[in-house]
Amino acid sequence: MHSFLIGQSVAETLWLNLLTLEQLQQLRMYSGGLGTAPWEATPEGEACATAKSLQASLMGRLLPLSRFCLLAEAGLHYSEGIAHPGYKEGMVDPSVSVDFSGKDPKAIWVDPEKRPWRFLTALLSFLAQTGSQGFDCHQLKFGLPRARPMVETLGIWSGGLRVSSNAGEQFVSGYDDFVESVVMLPSQIFGEFWFANLQLEMTELEQLSKIVYSATLNYFKSQKMEDKAQAALAGNLFWQLCERRFQELVNVCDDPDQAKALRKNFAGFAWQAYDRFCAKDTARQLDAWAKNRLNLGKYLKDQAKTEEAPA
Repeated sequence: MHSFLIGQSVAETLWLNLLTLEQLQQLRMYSGGLGTAPWEATPEGEACATAKSLQASLMGRLLPLSRFCLLAEAGLHYSEGIAHPGYKEGMVDPSVSVDFSGKDPKAIWVDPEKRPWRFLTALLSFLAQTGSQGFDCHQLKFGLPRARPMVETLGIWSGGLRVSSNAGEQFVSGYDDFVESVVMLPSQIFGEFWFANLQLEMTELEQLSKIVYSATLNYFKSQKMEDKAQAALAGNLFWQLCERRFQELVNVCDDPDQAKALRKNFAGFAWQAYDRFCAKDTARQLDAWAKNRLNLGKYLKDQAKTEEAPA
Protein backbone atom coordinates (compact mmCIF):
# COMPACT_ATOMS: atom_id res chain seq x y z
CA MET A 1 0.00 0.00 0.00
CA HIS A 2 1.27 3.45 -0.95
CA SER A 3 0.64 6.72 0.91
CA PHE A 4 1.09 10.34 -0.15
CA LEU A 5 0.27 13.74 1.31
CA ILE A 6 -2.54 15.67 -0.35
CA GLY A 7 -2.62 19.48 -0.48
CA GLN A 8 -5.23 22.01 -1.58
CA SER A 9 -3.88 22.14 -5.15
CA VAL A 10 -1.78 20.08 -7.53
CA ALA A 11 1.22 22.37 -6.98
CA GLU A 12 0.93 22.11 -3.18
CA THR A 13 0.57 18.34 -3.38
CA LEU A 14 3.74 18.09 -5.48
CA TRP A 15 5.61 20.34 -3.05
CA LEU A 16 4.51 18.26 -0.07
CA ASN A 17 5.75 15.00 -1.60
CA LEU A 18 9.05 16.08 -3.17
CA LEU A 19 12.12 14.76 -1.38
CA THR A 20 15.17 16.98 -0.91
CA LEU A 21 18.71 15.85 -1.65
CA GLU A 22 19.42 16.01 2.08
CA GLN A 23 16.53 13.65 2.78
CA LEU A 24 17.73 11.28 0.08
CA GLN A 25 21.10 11.10 1.80
CA GLN A 26 19.31 9.97 4.96
CA LEU A 27 17.75 7.11 2.97
CA ARG A 28 20.84 4.94 2.87
CA MET A 29 19.04 2.29 0.84
CA TYR A 30 19.42 4.60 -2.20
CA SER A 31 23.18 4.50 -2.51
CA GLY A 32 22.90 6.01 -5.98
CA GLY A 33 21.01 9.05 -4.68
CA LEU A 34 18.51 10.68 -7.01
CA GLY A 35 19.95 9.02 -10.10
CA THR A 36 19.34 9.67 -13.79
CA ALA A 37 16.11 9.19 -15.70
CA PRO A 38 16.16 6.05 -17.90
CA TRP A 39 15.59 8.05 -21.09
CA GLU A 40 18.72 10.10 -20.38
CA ALA A 41 20.91 7.00 -20.01
CA THR A 42 19.34 3.91 -21.55
CA PRO A 43 20.64 0.59 -20.18
CA GLU A 44 22.07 -1.94 -22.61
CA GLY A 45 20.92 -4.92 -20.57
CA GLU A 46 19.56 -6.02 -17.21
CA ALA A 47 23.01 -6.18 -15.57
CA CYS A 48 25.03 -3.40 -17.24
CA ALA A 49 26.53 -0.46 -15.32
CA THR A 50 23.54 1.76 -16.12
CA ALA A 51 21.11 -0.92 -14.95
CA LYS A 52 22.98 -1.30 -11.65
CA SER A 53 22.91 2.48 -11.22
CA LEU A 54 19.14 2.50 -11.73
CA GLN A 55 18.75 -0.28 -9.15
CA ALA A 56 20.48 1.86 -6.54
CA SER A 57 18.77 5.20 -7.23
CA LEU A 58 15.39 6.73 -6.44
CA MET A 59 14.81 7.61 -10.10
CA GLY A 60 15.30 4.00 -11.12
CA ARG A 61 12.89 2.93 -8.41
CA LEU A 62 10.15 5.35 -9.43
CA LEU A 63 10.58 4.66 -13.16
CA PRO A 64 11.38 0.94 -13.27
CA LEU A 65 12.33 -0.72 -16.55
CA SER A 66 10.85 -4.04 -15.52
CA ARG A 67 10.49 -5.38 -19.09
CA PHE A 68 12.58 -5.12 -22.25
CA CYS A 69 10.96 -5.24 -25.69
CA LEU A 70 12.72 -5.53 -29.06
CA LEU A 71 10.76 -4.74 -32.21
CA ALA A 72 11.94 -6.97 -35.06
CA GLU A 73 10.68 -7.77 -38.54
CA ALA A 74 9.55 -11.19 -37.39
CA GLY A 75 7.67 -9.81 -34.37
CA LEU A 76 8.22 -8.69 -30.81
CA HIS A 77 10.90 -10.07 -28.49
CA TYR A 78 9.86 -9.74 -24.86
CA SER A 79 12.15 -10.41 -21.89
CA GLU A 80 12.72 -9.62 -18.23
CA GLY A 81 14.05 -6.16 -17.49
CA ILE A 82 15.86 -4.69 -14.51
CA ALA A 83 15.09 -6.57 -11.28
CA HIS A 84 14.78 -4.28 -8.27
CA PRO A 85 15.36 -5.55 -4.71
CA GLY A 86 12.23 -5.88 -2.57
CA TYR A 87 11.51 -4.78 0.98
CA LYS A 88 12.98 -8.00 2.37
CA GLU A 89 16.31 -6.92 0.84
CA GLY A 90 15.93 -3.47 2.44
CA MET A 91 14.70 -1.54 -0.61
CA VAL A 92 11.28 0.12 -0.77
CA ASP A 93 9.50 3.00 -2.45
CA PRO A 94 9.37 6.05 -0.12
CA SER A 95 5.56 5.79 -0.17
CA VAL A 96 5.50 2.24 1.25
CA SER A 97 5.28 1.55 5.00
CA VAL A 98 7.66 -1.11 6.31
CA ASP A 99 8.77 -2.17 9.78
CA PHE A 100 12.46 -3.15 9.71
CA SER A 101 12.81 -3.55 13.49
CA GLY A 102 12.19 -7.31 13.57
CA LYS A 103 14.11 -10.25 12.19
CA ASP A 104 11.92 -10.26 9.09
CA PRO A 105 10.72 -6.92 7.65
CA LYS A 106 6.95 -6.41 7.57
CA ALA A 107 5.11 -4.28 5.01
CA ILE A 108 1.55 -2.97 5.01
CA TRP A 109 -0.24 -4.74 2.19
CA VAL A 110 -3.45 -3.81 0.39
CA ASP A 111 -6.49 -5.67 1.73
CA PRO A 112 -9.75 -5.21 -0.25
CA GLU A 113 -11.71 -6.05 2.92
CA LYS A 114 -9.86 -3.47 5.00
CA ARG A 115 -10.06 0.13 3.83
CA PRO A 116 -6.75 2.07 4.04
CA TRP A 117 -8.05 4.58 6.64
CA ARG A 118 -7.99 1.76 9.17
CA PHE A 119 -4.19 1.71 8.82
CA LEU A 120 -3.82 5.39 9.75
CA THR A 121 -2.25 4.78 13.17
CA ALA A 122 0.24 2.33 11.64
CA LEU A 123 1.12 4.82 8.88
CA LEU A 124 1.76 7.53 11.49
CA SER A 125 3.39 5.28 14.08
CA PHE A 126 6.68 7.18 13.70
CA LEU A 127 5.05 10.01 15.69
CA ALA A 128 5.22 7.90 18.85
CA GLN A 129 8.44 6.04 18.17
CA THR A 130 11.22 6.30 20.72
CA GLY A 131 13.50 3.89 18.92
CA SER A 132 13.40 1.87 15.71
CA GLN A 133 10.14 0.07 16.46
CA GLY A 134 7.08 0.38 14.25
CA PHE A 135 6.29 1.13 10.64
CA ASP A 136 8.02 3.88 8.70
CA CYS A 137 6.66 5.64 5.63
CA HIS A 138 9.38 8.01 4.47
CA GLN A 139 6.98 9.91 2.21
CA LEU A 140 4.92 10.91 5.27
CA LYS A 141 7.81 11.12 7.71
CA PHE A 142 9.68 13.68 5.59
CA GLY A 143 6.64 15.55 4.29
CA LEU A 144 4.68 16.17 7.49
CA PRO A 145 7.30 18.36 9.25
CA ARG A 146 7.45 20.51 6.10
CA ALA A 147 3.69 20.78 5.89
CA ARG A 148 2.71 21.52 9.49
CA PRO A 149 3.94 25.14 9.72
CA MET A 150 2.85 26.00 6.18
CA VAL A 151 -0.44 24.20 5.50
CA GLU A 152 -3.63 24.59 7.52
CA THR A 153 -5.21 21.32 6.42
CA LEU A 154 -3.57 18.46 4.60
CA GLY A 155 -4.69 14.98 3.70
CA ILE A 156 -3.16 11.53 3.56
CA TRP A 157 -4.10 9.48 0.51
CA SER A 158 -3.50 5.75 0.83
CA GLY A 159 -4.31 3.06 -1.67
CA GLY A 160 -3.14 0.32 -3.93
CA LEU A 161 -4.07 -2.74 -5.93
CA ARG A 162 -3.90 -6.26 -4.57
CA VAL A 163 -2.80 -8.76 -7.21
CA SER A 164 -2.24 -12.47 -7.51
CA SER A 165 0.96 -13.97 -8.84
CA ASN A 166 1.92 -17.17 -10.60
CA ALA A 167 5.27 -18.13 -12.10
CA GLY A 168 6.54 -14.59 -11.65
CA GLU A 169 3.60 -12.97 -13.40
CA GLN A 170 1.13 -10.70 -11.60
CA PHE A 171 -2.55 -10.41 -12.47
CA VAL A 172 -5.89 -9.34 -10.98
CA SER A 173 -8.38 -12.09 -10.23
CA GLY A 174 -10.80 -13.42 -7.65
CA TYR A 175 -10.94 -11.20 -4.59
CA ASP A 176 -8.20 -8.84 -5.82
CA ASP A 177 -9.25 -5.22 -6.05
CA PHE A 178 -8.12 -1.59 -5.85
CA VAL A 179 -8.81 0.34 -2.64
CA GLU A 180 -8.14 3.93 -1.56
CA SER A 181 -9.11 6.46 1.08
CA VAL A 182 -8.28 10.04 2.05
CA VAL A 183 -8.09 11.33 5.63
CA MET A 184 -7.73 15.05 6.31
CA LEU A 185 -5.47 16.16 9.18
CA PRO A 186 -5.98 19.60 10.77
CA SER A 187 -2.44 20.92 11.28
CA GLN A 188 -3.24 22.90 14.44
CA ILE A 189 -4.12 19.77 16.45
CA PHE A 190 -1.75 17.33 14.80
CA GLY A 191 0.82 16.02 17.27
CA GLU A 192 1.77 13.32 19.78
CA PHE A 193 -1.16 14.00 22.16
CA TRP A 194 -3.65 13.84 19.28
CA PHE A 195 -2.01 10.67 18.00
CA ALA A 196 -2.14 8.95 21.40
CA ASN A 197 -5.89 9.57 21.63
CA LEU A 198 -6.41 8.36 18.06
CA GLN A 199 -4.52 5.16 18.86
CA LEU A 200 -6.73 4.59 21.91
CA GLU A 201 -9.97 5.07 19.99
CA MET A 202 -8.84 2.89 17.09
CA THR A 203 -7.88 0.13 19.53
CA GLU A 204 -11.37 0.35 21.01
CA LEU A 205 -12.95 0.16 17.54
CA GLU A 206 -10.90 -2.93 16.74
CA GLN A 207 -12.23 -4.50 19.94
CA LEU A 208 -15.80 -3.55 18.97
CA SER A 209 -15.31 -5.25 15.62
CA LYS A 210 -14.27 -8.47 17.37
CA ILE A 211 -17.30 -8.25 19.65
CA VAL A 212 -19.62 -7.87 16.64
CA TYR A 213 -18.00 -10.88 14.96
CA SER A 214 -18.14 -13.16 18.01
CA ALA A 215 -21.69 -12.12 18.96
CA THR A 216 -22.96 -12.82 15.43
CA LEU A 217 -21.16 -16.15 15.32
CA ASN A 218 -22.60 -17.16 18.71
CA TYR A 219 -26.08 -16.15 17.54
CA PHE A 220 -25.93 -18.80 14.82
CA LYS A 221 -24.27 -21.34 17.10
CA SER A 222 -27.16 -20.94 19.53
CA GLN A 223 -29.41 -22.20 16.74
CA LYS A 224 -27.12 -25.13 15.93
CA MET A 225 -25.73 -23.36 12.87
CA GLU A 226 -22.15 -22.50 11.98
CA ASP A 227 -21.91 -19.41 9.79
CA LYS A 228 -18.56 -17.66 9.95
CA ALA A 229 -19.33 -15.94 6.64
CA GLN A 230 -22.26 -14.06 8.17
CA ALA A 231 -20.14 -13.07 11.17
CA ALA A 232 -17.44 -11.75 8.86
CA LEU A 233 -20.03 -9.76 6.89
CA ALA A 234 -21.34 -8.25 10.13
CA GLY A 235 -17.82 -7.18 11.06
CA ASN A 236 -17.28 -5.64 7.62
CA LEU A 237 -20.59 -3.77 7.84
CA PHE A 238 -19.53 -2.34 11.20
CA TRP A 239 -16.37 -0.88 9.64
CA GLN A 240 -18.31 0.51 6.68
CA LEU A 241 -20.61 2.33 9.09
CA CYS A 242 -17.67 3.59 11.16
CA GLU A 243 -16.15 5.20 8.07
CA ARG A 244 -19.01 7.73 8.07
CA ARG A 245 -17.79 9.24 11.36
CA PHE A 246 -14.08 8.50 11.20
CA GLN A 247 -13.10 11.93 9.85
CA GLU A 248 -15.03 13.50 12.72
CA LEU A 249 -13.12 11.30 15.16
CA VAL A 250 -9.81 12.41 13.62
CA ASN A 251 -10.83 16.06 14.02
CA VAL A 252 -11.60 15.80 17.76
CA CYS A 253 -8.83 13.52 19.01
CA ASP A 254 -7.03 16.52 20.51
CA ASP A 255 -9.88 16.58 23.07
CA PRO A 256 -10.35 13.19 24.83
CA ASP A 257 -13.83 14.17 26.05
CA GLN A 258 -15.08 14.93 22.53
CA ALA A 259 -13.51 11.73 21.22
CA LYS A 260 -15.20 9.64 23.90
CA ALA A 261 -18.52 11.39 23.26
CA LEU A 262 -18.49 9.83 19.79
CA ARG A 263 -18.43 6.33 21.27
CA LYS A 264 -22.22 6.32 21.47
CA ASN A 265 -22.32 6.61 17.67
CA PHE A 266 -19.82 3.81 17.13
CA ALA A 267 -21.64 1.61 19.64
CA GLY A 268 -24.81 2.24 17.63
CA PHE A 269 -23.02 1.04 14.50
CA ALA A 270 -22.03 -2.17 16.32
CA TRP A 271 -25.65 -2.86 17.34
CA GLN A 272 -26.84 -1.99 13.83
CA ALA A 273 -24.42 -4.48 12.25
CA TYR A 274 -25.48 -7.19 14.70
CA ASP A 275 -29.19 -6.58 14.09
CA ARG A 276 -28.70 -6.59 10.33
CA PHE A 277 -27.45 -10.18 10.29
CA CYS A 278 -29.21 -11.57 13.36
CA ALA A 279 -32.94 -11.76 12.72
CA LYS A 280 -35.47 -11.94 15.57
CA ASP A 281 -38.65 -12.83 13.70
CA THR A 282 -39.34 -16.24 15.26
CA ALA A 283 -39.33 -17.19 18.92
CA ARG A 284 -36.16 -19.23 18.43
CA GLN A 285 -34.42 -16.34 16.69
CA LEU A 286 -35.54 -13.86 19.32
CA ASP A 287 -34.15 -16.06 22.08
CA ALA A 288 -30.77 -16.36 20.32
CA TRP A 289 -30.77 -12.64 19.50
CA ALA A 290 -31.36 -11.61 23.14
CA LYS A 291 -28.91 -14.18 24.51
CA ASN A 292 -26.01 -12.99 22.35
CA ARG A 293 -26.76 -9.28 21.89
CA LEU A 294 -23.73 -7.07 22.36
CA ASN A 295 -22.90 -5.84 25.84
CA LEU A 296 -21.00 -2.59 25.29
CA GLY A 297 -21.19 -1.26 28.84
CA LYS A 298 -17.41 -1.21 29.28
CA TYR A 299 -16.89 0.67 26.01
CA LEU A 300 -19.56 3.25 26.86
CA LYS A 301 -18.51 3.69 30.49
CA ASP A 302 -16.01 6.49 29.84
CA GLN A 303 -18.40 8.13 27.38
CA ALA A 304 -21.13 8.20 30.01
CA LYS A 305 -18.76 9.79 32.52
CA THR A 306 -17.94 12.48 29.95
CA GLU A 307 -21.62 13.37 29.53
CA GLU A 308 -22.20 13.49 33.30
CA ALA A 309 -19.15 15.68 34.00
CA PRO A 310 -20.07 19.25 35.09
CA ALA A 311 -19.52 21.98 32.54
